Amino acid sequence: MAAKQRVIVAGAGIIGASIAWHLTRDGADVTVIAEDTGGVATPNSFAWINASWGNPEFYFRFRRRSMAEWKRLAAQLPGLPLSWCGGICWDLPEAELLAYQREHASWGYDIRRIGKTDIAAREPFLTQIPDFALDAAEEGAVEPVAAARLMLAYAEARGAKFVTAAVRGLLRSGERITGVVTSEGIFEADHVVLAAGAGSVPIAASAGVTLPLEAPAGLIIHSRPFEKRLNGLVIAMELHMRQTADGRIIAGSDFGGSDPGEDHRVTAAVLFAKVKANLAESDRLSMDFFTVGYRPTPKDGFPIIGNGGVDGLYIAVMHSGVTLAPIAGLLASKEILSGESDAMLEPFRLTRFS
Repeated sequence: MAAKQRVIVAGAGIIGASIAWHLTRDGADVTVIAEDTGGVATPNSFAWINASWGNPEFYFRFRRRSMAEWKRLAAQLPGLPLSWCGGICWDLPEAELLAYQREHASWGYDIRRIGKTDIAAREPFLTQIPDFALDAAEEGAVEPVAAARLMLAYAEARGAKFVTAAVRGLLRSGERITGVVTSEGIFEADHVVLAAGAGSVPIAASAGVTLPLEAPAGLIIHSRPFEKRLNGLVIAMELHMRQTADGRIIAGSDFGGSDPGEDHRVTAAVLFAKVKANLAESDRLSMDFFTVGYRPTPKDGFPIIGNGGVDGLYIAVMHSGVTLAPIAGLLASKEILSGESDAMLEPFRLTRFS
């Protein structure tokens, strides 16, 4: 019997957790190394699962395939905190909104135009209702930290190991990456997966690999748990909101978060006042905390998934990590362990920046 392939996954956010689960399920000897479960960007995510506007068709289809993979993952991992609550959207000028609906409907997206009456019936606590919106019935949300931790727990139950440490750099032997250098010493493996978000940049640089990554900041507010006020995702002009499974309303001026500004507390207070103004019977609604996350975003906006330019190194960094986590985990595991590449990954290789 062939020995299990040893794989180190650097990063324990939702991407690292998904890759770790899929690798373990597929028979690898997996070690996850991170300073904490849940990652850095993942706790600060709006956590919207979608294939929404603004993307070319090849990326739309990749995202939509991952939406289907979320359902497969939920069947494999009981307890995954996932909700297919649907979303209503009116965060574009009218002509652009209708063009988005026509285009995505032609691509097979379940999206339709609804009027004021249907919007009010769908979200009865909204105080500002547009003349029309788009209803994207197949969209959803996940509680991202809980999902990442659950995937890691399932992986550990199958034999994966978790090491609490900071990854300082890559260990290189000749033309191959053979492990990582961490705050707790050296760990060797047959493959290293970099899934540490923006933190992947200095780690990759230690082996001479440049990741063209930006990390724009985004502020998200979180209310204290409250009575039901939102039934699904509300993607309004300059205000994106949803209510979590435990009753918290989370919001940003954009799903990526608001510009934090110079004074984060003032930005959060202004945003929270806007949330309350948009929700009826919310006088007792209070803010619990806000987060400022740094979204790992490749410079062209698309994921980087695949060989890192050195044998033994695999890269998986992206914004929209919540939407893409299942497909990234599934295809990365297949590629690392068998060498089989999925054609849908070709637009997302690091070599496109060469």
